[in-house]
This record gives sequence, structure tokens and C-alpha cells, in this order.
Amino acid sequence: MTVATSTKVSHVTRLSDEDALTMYRECSIHELGRQAHEITLRLHPESYRTYVVDRNINYANYCTAKCIFCNFKADPPGTDSGRSDLPSGYVLSLDEIDRKIEELIEIGGTQILMQGGLVPAELLPFDWYLDLLRHIKQHFPKIHIHAFSPPEIHAFHQIFDMPVRDVLLRLQDAGLDTIPGGGGEILVDRVRKKIAQGKTSVDEYLHVMREAHKIGMRTSITMMFGHIETIDERILHLRRIRDLQDETGGFTAYISWTFQPGNTPLGRVTPSPPGDRSMPDGVHLRLADAHEYLRMTALARIYLDNIANIQSSWVTQGVKIGQLALYFGANDMGSVMMEENVVSAAGTTYSMTEQDIRLVIAQAGWKPYKRDCYYGIIEE
Repeated sequence: MTVATSTKVSHVTRLSDEDALTMYRECSIHELGRQAHEITLRLHPESYRTYVVDRNINYANYCTAKCIFCNFKADPPGTDSGRSDLPSGYVLSLDEIDRKIEELIEIGGTQILMQGGLVPAELLPFDWYLDLLRHIKQHFPKIHIHAFSPPEIHAFHQIFDMPVRDVLLRLQDAGLDTIPGGGGEILVDRVRKKIAQGKTSVDEYLHVMREAHKIGMRTSITMMFGHIETIDERILHLRRIRDLQDETGGFTAYISWTFQPGNTPLGRVTPSPPGDRSMPDGVHLRLADAHEYLRMTALARIYLDNIANIQSSWVTQGVKIGQLALYFGANDMGSVMMEENVVSAAGTTYSMTEQDIRLVIAQAGWKPYKRDCYYGIIEE
């Protein structure tokens, strides 16, 4: 890949962190979009763009982590985070999960994205998760199970006293197909210690991903930006992703979204002055708008030269910006997402039916094709 001379950096075969930072600071959004789209067309010269029909099933919302960007969690019984704004806790029954999957199948859905909080062992033993996976595979054998983010896997490792590899192998044997990249936020410990206390460190998160890839399990990878991180830290996040992909090749796709501040403790932090990049202590927010989302999507496409797919985040950005992302590095519109609870708990709610998402892709000039979790085409 060649970096445009307008960025005032040398031509290189792979974008360095320094070059990425220069591009971010000196390239216009139009130039970033142009370069990203050219790369997307080389990687995906087809006349179509893809989407998936799935349902986000949050099996439980009890959580021991203290993420200040989340308004979805509930305190486990006997604990008190000091927050009075949290919802009541729940654990879905098998009947409730069955109903949700049946409704998904009725609209042509093919996979479930199943995540929960970091639930104490006394509420849910490890056998509960294994039995859940076996139950789903027995009753819905064609449904792809994309479940349990790295923080959840790491929590299983800790509370059930098993090596991460053993946790993954037992879940895989019970029916787990792939792992979502949730909980990535920003892969910099300075940031994670401030906004996601009680969650995985950078090394712990990447260790789960590495071990999953080693046993042949594919995963997606994510970034949530637009809160207390610096631009340098966003690029460091991308580098850590790219380095692990060089090592394992296990990431199917990269998905990013902007922090949604509504109804969250982090959202009540004082925003930083416009253009301020000099607050490394994280006491101010650097909220990201649609312009910033498109710039970062484009930069990620240029930087992540070893990850084939980038999803559009219409769930947080809205349909029109999600559509525009198809010209800023994204080749996939993401999920119809029959159900979404975490982002909506922060006050952001966008929704589309399969007919809607197909129309959006077509209006952008592409043929809409339904895909599976591995980006194979299911239906034209």
C-alpha cells in the first residue's frame, strides 16, 4: 500500500504508527475516504456488499465490572456499586432464549450474538453455560453461536479456576462457534483502568483472542472510541490488533463505534475544548461525532492491511452515516440486529429490518447479499 504524498510522509509498504498519526492530522476527510475506498475496492472488487441477520441475546446482566460507560449492567446480589441508576438484574431462562431464537428464525436469521455481564459463579456455574450451548445446538442446529466476549471468557478462567485454553475448548465442544470482539474498548491499560475497572487488561484480552485463534476459533475485533483516549492511543489499539492478526490470522472483521454518552456516568464528565488533544490523564471527554467516525473508519481500513472485512456501525451512527461508511472503508453493513440492549441502554436507538438494510445497500450502489459469520455468501 502507498501513502498519498499529500500526507508529507514517505512511501511505505505498511503504514507505521507515525504515518497513521500524520495522516489523521493532515489528511482531509475526503482524502482519507478516497484512500480507504481504493483499498476496499482492491480487497472487495465484487459488485455486492454484505450484511447478516442476527439477534443480540443478553443472557444475563449481572456484572462485577465497574465500566463507567455502561448503563446496562446490574449489581449482583449482595454487592453495591453505589449507582442508583442501574436496572434490575436478570438471567434469561432457556424458554426465553428459545423464544428469541424462534423469532429470529422466523425472519430469516442465521446467528445469535450472545453476551452477558461478568456473572459471579454462585449465580451461574460453568455447567450452566455448557448446558446452554448444548441446548441451543440440539434445538437449533443451524444457528451459528457467536458468543462470550474475551472479558467473559477471562472471567470464566478466573472464577472457575481453569486455563483459558481449557475454557475455550470446553465451550467449543459444547457448541460455541466464534467469539465476538466485545469489551475491546481501547486496548491501552491507562484507558481501561479509568473506564472499565474489573475488566480484562490489554494482555488478558489479547491472550483470550490468541488462544481462541490457536484452537481454530475465529473472532471479530472491536474498538469503542470518542471518550478519554488520545489519538495516539487509538493508533496503538490498531497496532495491537494488526500485530496479533500477523501472528494468528484469526480475526474475521474489525468493527468500531463511538462512545454513546447518554445515561452513563462517563457521559456526565466535562467535555474537552474543541481540538484539544493534550489531556492524557483522561479527566475530560473527547466525544466523537459522525465526521470523526468516518475519519477513523477510513484510517482503520488503511492501517489494518491484514484484516479483510470492516463493518459499518449504523447501530450507533444512524442509517445514513452507516451507508456512507461503505465509501470510507467498510465493505459490510453489519447486522440487521433484531434486538440490541447495551447501546440502547445508553440512549441511542436505531433499527432496520432486513428489507431496510437491503435497500440502504442498494441505494449506495451495491447489490445486497446476506452472509454468514465467516463472510461467506448465504443468499443473493
